Amino acid sequence: MKKLALLFAICILGFNLNGQTELDSFYKVWQDQSQTDSTRVMAYKNYIWDGYLFSNPDSAFLLAEQMHAFGEDNNYPIAVNQANTLKSIAYSIQGEPSLARDYIQKSLVANMEIDNKWGISESHIVLGVIYDEQGNYPRALEHYNKALSIDEEIGNKVGIAMSLNNIGNIYYIQGNYQGALEKYEKSLLIDRELGVKQGIAAALTNIGDIKGIMNGEDDEADAFEYFQEALLIYEELRDKEGIAHIYGRIASYYLNQGNHLRTLEYYDQSLGVYKELGSRLGISRMKSNIGRYHLQHGQPMLAEEYCLNSLALAEELGALQPQHSALRCLYLFYKEMGDSRRALQYHEQMFIVRDSIYNDENTRELTRIQMQYEFDRKEAVERAEQEKRDAIAAQQLQRQKLIRNGFMGGFSVVLLFAGVFFIQRNRIGKEKERSENLLLNILPEETAKELKEKGHSEAQFIEQVTVIFTDFKGFTALSEQLTPRALVKDLHDCFSAFDHICDKYGIEKIKTIGDSYMAAGGLPKPNSTHPNDVVKAALEMREFVEMGKQKKLKNGLPFFEIRLGIHTGPVVAGIVGVKKFQYDIWGDTVNTASRMESNGEIGRVNISHSTFELIKDNPTFKFEPRGKVEVKGKGKLRMHFVNWNADKV
Repeated sequence: MKKLALLFAICILGFNLNGQTELDSFYKVWQDQSQTDSTRVMAYKNYIWDGYLFSNPDSAFLLAEQMHAFGEDNNYPIAVNQANTLKSIAYSIQGEPSLARDYIQKSLVANMEIDNKWGISESHIVLGVIYDEQGNYPRALEHYNKALSIDEEIGNKVGIAMSLNNIGNIYYIQGNYQGALEKYEKSLLIDRELGVKQGIAAALTNIGDIKGIMNGEDDEADAFEYFQEALLIYEELRDKEGIAHIYGRIASYYLNQGNHLRTLEYYDQSLGVYKELGSRLGISRMKSNIGRYHLQHGQPMLAEEYCLNSLALAEELGALQPQHSALRCLYLFYKEMGDSRRALQYHEQMFIVRDSIYNDENTRELTRIQMQYEFDRKEAVERAEQEKRDAIAAQQLQRQKLIRNGFMGGFSVVLLFAGVFFIQRNRIGKEKERSENLLLNILPEETAKELKEKGHSEAQFIEQVTVIFTDFKGFTALSEQLTPRALVKDLHDCFSAFDHICDKYGIEKIKTIGDSYMAAGGLPKPNSTHPNDVVKAALEMREFVEMGKQKKLKNGLPFFEIRLGIHTGPVVAGIVGVKKFQYDIWGDTVNTASRMESNGEIGRVNISHSTFELIKDNPTFKFEPRGKVEVKGKGKLRMHFVNWNADKV
């Protein structure tokens, strides 16, 4: 399990947690009645945090009770809310998710009542971690995104780093290691800038995990260095929860190195610290790891004991990831023992739990939540910029207004006005028709209709679309050989042909960016034919460009050559801004489609493995597998070239 940034540096009222201040100085401030309530509560919170929460959560809970009583006696709700947050974290460390959730919900509701955004943000972070620990990743991601939005609004960099780290964990679980690494590195950069040591240690631990799963001895060596640096920080802070976690990661490193003695040594140390903390979740995880270790090294009876204990704890806590790990251990144990009946029993349970964690619905929901967050964020930025532009325009208009006097009189003027009115009405009708046609030329029909009826269009999450990118080779060099008019004419001819091809196959043109053309099938109305439609369109686009090339060659003129890339996946579609409407799509699917184009070859249509899986049985096409290709920002992705199957076309 990843190191969560749940339990570190939660910042209330902007208190700076840099450095390890002596506990007695915090306690003296708390006892000093001449200090303000806010100063005393901040000091006491840090006294509990630094001195007890991660080393003795039972004592931390009792001290938080005193803070709670102080808040009620002095009518200071922030103290009550912070006390409930500390209690929630204490219960979470001890593996009591239900109690932890009860206390943090109280804190969230109370902070919302007084509009304490710092408190609301930290409540969302803790709630996210509780759901994360239970394997409810969509709910966890919702809370992390809410916290991130609030912290970005109020400029709380500590909170931003926490949420980035935790969102990185969700990416890790989805197998998006590059995306996870980017989040962790951003989190680490912020925490190093601020000097938040627990944040630095959490990010280092997670980056080490990412390095550990990459191929190559250098990456494994890097991972170990990250773990060692994190361990030094946790030891300095006396953070037992962090120490226990990093012991487990170091044990896994030694296991991969084949150093069995050090592996078991660190596993045992990790388990000992978790027991000292009373962390049932940590105990469950570590017992499962130790059980699997014994199974692999010829001690099956010990393995059964550890894994049965791990499963019992995980089931009691309702924690899905440790359950899955323990069930797999028991399945392998009984399989090795030749007990097919019990092996099958645990195997079936393992798949039930795995489906609960990794089912398609959860995956789609995680994708939807993250893409909706990114869309909302972009829309908010656009709206703020437009409001600024509108305010400036209004000021300019006010300055330019002229005082108009006079009146219209006389029958002739009335007749003239009436004539103008009827003429204008006819013009308005024609202009309205032209405007509607123009709108339909810019936006999909369904989106345009919604915009006219409501004045706005809702963003839409579409589970599966197929996106195509095209790009011309050597466009910059060609622009130096042609006049601007000739260059634009050639582009116009190509893009007009692409428009007609898209219309033929029911594909929505999204936009052109310089010499690049982007379109998508399966939206705004979802359909089942979009992968085949887009690939057919791509092959026809390629043929059009090739025919143009041959004509140019005959006449000794410069010519275009083209690359085309296609990928299928989920997107968010909608309109951003309030002026100059543009229908657009967002999400990792768009980025991957662009990478398919840039990693393709001239004159060929390069498709992702996701698209291939959807069209591989279509006899119209033939395929050339390319294997895994290294892609910037994505790692290695499977790709295929696609062409017409001459025997079938």
